[in-house]
Amino acid sequence: MTTEATTSGELWRDPQAAPADRVRDLITRMTVREKVAQLYGVWVGIESGGEVAPHQHDLAAPIDWDELVQHGLGQLTRVFGTRPIAPEVGARSLARTQREIITRGRFGIPAVVHEECLTGLAAWQATVYPSPLCWGASFEPDLVQRMTELMGRSMRRLGVHQGLAPVLDVARDLRWGRVEESIGEDPHLVGLIGSAYVSGLESAGIVATLKHFAGHSGSRAGRNLAPSSVGPREFVDVLLPPFEMALRAGARSVMNSYTSNDGLPAAADPGLLTERLRDEYGFAGTVVADYFAIPFLHRLHGVAADREDAAIQSLVAGIDVELPTVDCYGEPLLAALDAGTVDEAVVDRALERVLLQKLELGLLDPDYSPDVPGEEIDLDDAESRALARRLAERSIVLLHNDGLLPLTGRRKVAVVGPRANDAGAVMGCYSFPLHVGVHHPEVPIGLDVPTVVDALRADHDVVYSLGCPVLGGTDDEIAAAVEAAREAEVCVAVLGDQAGLFGAGTSGEGCDATDLRLPGRQEELLEALLATGTPVVLVLLSGRPYELHRQIDRLAAVVCGFYPGEEGAAALADVLSGRTNPSGRLPVTFPGAGTSQPWTYLVAPLGERTDISSVDPTPLFPFGHGLSYAPVTWLTTGVEAREWPTDGTCRLVTVLRNDKEIATTEVVQIYLHDPVAEVARPTQQLIGAVKVDLAPGQTRTVTAELHADLTAYTGRAGHRQVDQGDVELRVGRSSTDVHAALRLVLTGPRRRVGYDRVLTPVFDIR
Repeated sequence: MTTEATTSGELWRDPQAAPADRVRDLITRMTVREKVAQLYGVWVGIESGGEVAPHQHDLAAPIDWDELVQHGLGQLTRVFGTRPIAPEVGARSLARTQREIITRGRFGIPAVVHEECLTGLAAWQATVYPSPLCWGASFEPDLVQRMTELMGRSMRRLGVHQGLAPVLDVARDLRWGRVEESIGEDPHLVGLIGSAYVSGLESAGIVATLKHFAGHSGSRAGRNLAPSSVGPREFVDVLLPPFEMALRAGARSVMNSYTSNDGLPAAADPGLLTERLRDEYGFAGTVVADYFAIPFLHRLHGVAADREDAAIQSLVAGIDVELPTVDCYGEPLLAALDAGTVDEAVVDRALERVLLQKLELGLLDPDYSPDVPGEEIDLDDAESRALARRLAERSIVLLHNDGLLPLTGRRKVAVVGPRANDAGAVMGCYSFPLHVGVHHPEVPIGLDVPTVVDALRADHDVVYSLGCPVLGGTDDEIAAAVEAAREAEVCVAVLGDQAGLFGAGTSGEGCDATDLRLPGRQEELLEALLATGTPVVLVLLSGRPYELHRQIDRLAAVVCGFYPGEEGAAALADVLSGRTNPSGRLPVTFPGAGTSQPWTYLVAPLGERTDISSVDPTPLFPFGHGLSYAPVTWLTTGVEAREWPTDGTCRLVTVLRNDKEIATTEVVQIYLHDPVAEVARPTQQLIGAVKVDLAPGQTRTVTAELHADLTAYTGRAGHRQVDQGDVELRVGRSSTDVHAALRLVLTGPRRRVGYDRVLTPVFDIR
């Protein structure tokens, strides 16, 4: 691009002109083929990568790069996340590719480059941060925001523009394999943490992509991509609030859900992608297709006759960009335009959004030039590792402790189990080593990732025994572990999941469970270890909660780490030793008796234990639960007034004190109970939570300003409303450990509220 062209009457090249005017001018100059070329991505090298997307090798046809690039290109897919490549080599290669796109296309428009970045940038040698369940367990949005600021900084250095995260699906059935990618089972918590993720990534100049909009987690029986039948109130009151909160935080892209709800796939639903997202929410960014979601309308859902029909339906519904690679938005869409079965104005609508975003990213600037790094790029620097360690420490949940923990002094410890001596045990399915690296066993992991055995050896005399793999195993392996446990003072059993994709693991995308027993022979191993009489500390490294009710009374302690990232083993060792006082709280419920109870804590009264059903769904460990080595003393909790205006706030004050000799932490959790409503509501639902640190002997006062909008729900008329009448605020340590139940009366007229309602309380801690 040259300044000479800027003065030639081409308004779109003028950086001083209004963005909308620039984009409209450019669109008028483009041929139909050039327009369509901006509406798809290209995945170069997909044929040599492993299976990282559903039906990847069925649907990824070879492309003619030379033919495609001369018309321009919308996006480049996973330049760094397809195979292991040194960061600086990948960055230089990307810069060359961008220069080729600029040179070959008539308008010289670069491509947007996107990558996965759920637990860190999905690139070789990049920091692997704790998993989303850990973010939820931390109850610390500030830490999550700092994580994505650092993540975004790395992405910018490489030439990446867009990150395909966060996942805002509220976990509904804990057998679903993608529970590990979710932040938790409560919409307020998911929205709070997800918004922080978005704020951090967007502050670094990276486009955050909310997924999966919407209903992906509502699939029947927790099966990946299975049909969903979520009712309209559950959809609006449980599944949508996290997206509303994250859009407010500045997310500039949204990715559709794969699933169909009540028979209508999200990728073909204009009511969802246009009427709700655009018209009601005012979203002006881009909607990108989940990988192959558009051909799935034809291939899997059976709602499109062919690829041309799938392209028309998706484009009309509101999907602007086809990912991961050109298919339906290529020749099939061009054929539809040529035949007049789709209006070119619909293409222009999507194109305008795409080009406006490219303009925001500086890709239409006359002086744009892809950066070429001149030095080695460190994607796992000391600052990133330190933050990964801090987030891991703050997310570990102490579920049960009979007094054995912390393990002080040097002990003879048997460390047993399939997750004890495997670096992959601390990483989720979207971490680069498990997402991509597993398909390249000849390439080293590229990171220093200690195992639990490695970490505990610094504190204790450790004897390690496998016991059994995650799946399978032999009697002799279990017998060897039993012998090691008998000879030890303490046995640390490290059990859980192998994260993977599409059946290659016990947790992760496409790795759904039929029940909530520990996978394979792990429960058998645990029973054998308990029978030795040696105290057993269970450490869970898993992507979902598991049923432990048969063993809980015999276990000395239970610690849950979910997938705590590359520094997770060290963080676990600090918690077990007492150097770190555990402060995590459960973002998901641990089930009680019965291995297939899909319920979360968000149930109406008849979803709880009753005398009219023989099944007891009472959890073993409830949502929000977590223990401490130094429990906080709750002094007082109260409100300044019992009347709460339906258009105003109530002021809730809680006073906490640390009577112990070590620093400690509490998570003040506020739940709403609505005794009488127009519809059957959850017995209680989180409307506010804040983490409070207390030094030894310190007293702190927590004040929460709660707007009446936080009580809103979808009534019989089908819109959100704030009712007058009695409500109860339950304030405490968890959803069942309530310090105070405060009755209030909402006064004033019923109010209808919408997208612009107040979504979070305001906390003050002194």
